[in-house]
Amino acid sequence: MSHAPHQPSDLISELLTGMRLHGVQYRRIQTGPTFGLGFPPKPGHAYFHYLAVGTATLRGEDGSQHLLSAGDVVLLPRGEGHALLSGENHPVQCLETIDAAPLGDTVSGIDTCPSTHAVPSAVLFHGCMVFDLGGMQGLSKVMPAVMLADGNGTQFPGLLPMVDAMKREVCSGRIGFAGILARLSDAVAAMIVRDWVERGCDGASGLVMAMRDPRLSLSLLALHKDPGRDWTVDALAAESNISRSVFADRFQTVIGTAPLRYVTELRMQLASQWLTHQSLSIEVVAERLGYASQAAFSRAYKRVMGHSPGATRRGRSLISP
Repeated sequence: MSHAPHQPSDLISELLTGMRLHGVQYRRIQTGPTFGLGFPPKPGHAYFHYLAVGTATLRGEDGSQHLLSAGDVVLLPRGEGHALLSGENHPVQCLETIDAAPLGDTVSGIDTCPSTHAVPSAVLFHGCMVFDLGGMQGLSKVMPAVMLADGNGTQFPGLLPMVDAMKREVCSGRIGFAGILARLSDAVAAMIVRDWVERGCDGASGLVMAMRDPRLSLSLLALHKDPGRDWTVDALAAESNISRSVFADRFQTVIGTAPLRYVTELRMQLASQWLTHQSLSIEVVAERLGYASQAAFSRAYKRVMGHSPGATRRGRSLISP
């Protein structure tokens, strides 16, 4: 019985399953008619905003402005500094200097609505997290600073019911709402990234072009599914059903790096994720990734990441961009 060939969409699906949001800290924020909330730069992190009630202006570090209305979701995948404002010239206060009341393990509440106002003018849900793309980590460099999804529009089929659910959880504050919102935020962020990839990543090259290449996507899919296999250029070319020389030239031209270097960099990205967020031992990670010894793995890791796997486990390393 024959099987249908893999399509580029299979690779996109495989890569999206590796996307994780770690160390999430959420805030439920309600304001009066005027407000200015500042969010400092957080390299290696992402900011997530969902505006449940009211309107706001998001102003980026470069002065760009995005008008937000109720139902809009914003993902800032590179953690760039920005502000949410009720008006263009309203003074801005850093969110981290505003007193917050704990509402759960990972969520707190901020209320700047004056007591003279019975109903908040704006209610939003905000998160700051480590944005771990797993095998897609290279995409973070080419993602736009601001990714905006209109929860009431037609660009994102299936987003509206999730946004509606988020609004109910944000506004009701029922028991367990923080955990539900965290899961919904994960799903919404994945949808935004998927839409950007499917639309061609704004013309970005490299990995994006390879993901959409019917030949290269076959080898990439096999590699991402089994990164610990003893990969050679011949083996990767066989997955793409083309000759070794054609594959190597095509891979170098499209992705901008040699096939085996890509294999090593992918393994180290996955290793960092497993060491940091799954608390796996260095020995186990080395074995999973096909290294004959812990020493060989450690040398490769330090060469690519710039520090030892032990430093990553101890939390001393900087998060890769």
